[in-house]
Amino acid sequence: MSEQLKFIVEHLNKDPFKKNFNLITFDSLEPMQLLQILNDVLAEIDPKQTIDIREEMPDQTAKRMFTLLGMLKYKPLGNTSEPSSFRQGLVTGSKPVIHPILHWLLQRITELKKRAYLARFLVKLEVPAEFLQDDVITDTYHQYEELVEGFKTYHKECEQLKSSGFSTAEIRKDIGAMEEEKDQLIKRVERLKKRVESVSNHQRMLELARQLRVEKEREESLAQQKQEQKNQLFQAEQRLQRSQQQLKDLRQAAADAKPESLMKRLEEEIKFNSYMVSDKLPKELESKRRMVQYLQKVVSEPAMGQAELGELEDKIRENNIEINLLIEKRMMRNDPMDDKLSLFRQQASIITRKKEAKAEELQEAREELAALDRELNQKNSQARDQDGDEVIRGDEFKRFVGKLRSKGTVFKKKRQEITELRAEYGVLQRTEEILKQRHEVAQQQLQSMEAQKGISGYSDTQEELERVSAIKSELDEMKGRSLDDMSEMVKKLNSTIVEKKSALAPIIKELRPLRQQCQELTQEYEEKKAQYDSCAAGLESNRSKLEQEVRALREEMAQEENRYHYINCMKEIIEMQMQRAAEEMKAYVSPDPQERRKTIREQYMKNIAEQESLGKKLREQQKTVRESHGPNMKQVKMWRDLEQLMECKRQCFLRAQSQASIGQVIQEGGEDRLVL
Repeated sequence: MSEQLKFIVEHLNKDPFKKNFNLITFDSLEPMQLLQILNDVLAEIDPKQTIDIREEMPDQTAKRMFTLLGMLKYKPLGNTSEPSSFRQGLVTGSKPVIHPILHWLLQRITELKKRAYLARFLVKLEVPAEFLQDDVITDTYHQYEELVEGFKTYHKECEQLKSSGFSTAEIRKDIGAMEEEKDQLIKRVERLKKRVESVSNHQRMLELARQLRVEKEREESLAQQKQEQKNQLFQAEQRLQRSQQQLKDLRQAAADAKPESLMKRLEEEIKFNSYMVSDKLPKELESKRRMVQYLQKVVSEPAMGQAELGELEDKIRENNIEINLLIEKRMMRNDPMDDKLSLFRQQASIITRKKEAKAEELQEAREELAALDRELNQKNSQARDQDGDEVIRGDEFKRFVGKLRSKGTVFKKKRQEITELRAEYGVLQRTEEILKQRHEVAQQQLQSMEAQKGISGYSDTQEELERVSAIKSELDEMKGRSLDDMSEMVKKLNSTIVEKKSALAPIIKELRPLRQQCQELTQEYEEKKAQYDSCAAGLESNRSKLEQEVRALREEMAQEENRYHYINCMKEIIEMQMQRAAEEMKAYVSPDPQERRKTIREQYMKNIAEQESLGKKLREQQKTVRESHGPNMKQVKMWRDLEQLMECKRQCFLRAQSQASIGQVIQEGGEDRLVL
């Protein structure tokens, strides 16, 4: 324990803590101060833990520390291995709980920083199954899982890049190789200079070569500048086209718009833009910043191995189990105030998500509407260029559709007539083929007769003259008809324009009150829709409240069932104990000595008597040993003295024998030895 305290004090006095403690001052710290030191160490590992624990409730502090220690894979030792005792010690600031935690954290603070950093990205959020029924939440959760997997991939790549750097020996080797290449190049340049010196006007040639190299470099830079300017010109032309298109769209929108509609549209855009600027975009910007910070931290951390990933997965499972236990305990408490607050929080989160989803849908709808408006304007401009008329809309389009339907029936009749004519055309075509065949046969006969008479080609020449004259007459007729048709078409178009204008005048007069009525109906629809939304929100809250009550009643029913089964088990155990007690009592009062011997009391009395007799014998033996201990020890001492005396005599005898045998030859072990 003292070594542990020394280690803690030594590391707390170093950077970055600089506490200036000794063993006495550290051991005399109050529980609140000890908890604050633990929180400072945790804050060094995870900056999110930086907080003054006096401003936080003890349960919240313990829960926060317990969660972080679980994430860091800390396992309590000794008597504090039970979660309840460990939690209680953490809340009260007990030294047997806090000191091992500090010792464990300070031993591996660098490793734990990396683990805490990775846990913020790799520990997945558990979303309840009822929330995953929403498509938006499901898509968001899938995106979250994809981002987690992407983070793992990027982190692995970053660690591989860090570990794939060149070593110092390789860099030195490369530098040596480069120096050798430099020496070789210098030698080659010197040899070339010696060769050039023998040539006349070599200085002039070198100067021209230098100027050529400079001009080539300048040509490359000019080509690069030319390409950049082309790119800039292309981008400027694209911006000009976009600006012209936007100007055209704005002019068209301003030509058809009214002040009321413009004000209403501007108010809606202002509301939407204010919501985007004040609520949505700051959240997205903050999330992107956090993501950038996370990725920067990931880049700075080393790669994780398979063992660490396995440990993280085990920790995730442990945390999930702990969360489930805490949820069960919280449900067993069943605090009504917490239930109400959770209900309100749930409603607020649902409304917030719906609001964000509707804002995104509105943004997409606006973009789609703008694209459709641009496409419509293009189609209108194309129609104007081709026909010179405006595209019809609204009621005019409906009347146009009615006319198209009436024309459709006529088209079907005409199509039937066309099918009949096609059938007749097929018959006529077949007749024509037969006649052509007969004509070819007659033509061959005619050519053979012309050849016999000596006037070959007479019929072909006659036919060609007739054909040319027929074509000329047809062209003359077509010219006359085309002029007449064009004059008639102009007259028809003028009359059609006059008729359309006269027909559209009363329709436009009818359309104005209908537009006013449409605006009123739209306003009434918006009011009804607001009432419907409020009613739907109230029903949704009531439904969630009823679901909460049903869930609470089901939990209460499960608790009562558990209690019922527990009471039944206890009842059976007590019945068995009572049965054993009755059997024991029956055997004890039985007149049969054999039955009486089988009782537990008799067995215990027998064992007690045996142990008492054995204890008596051992006490007598102890008394005998105690009485004979002194004389026996004295006798042992005398034997030891006697043994020392005999050993001394033996040594003296050997020494005297060795002195008497100096200069004599002594035979020992079959060998002769001369003693001097």
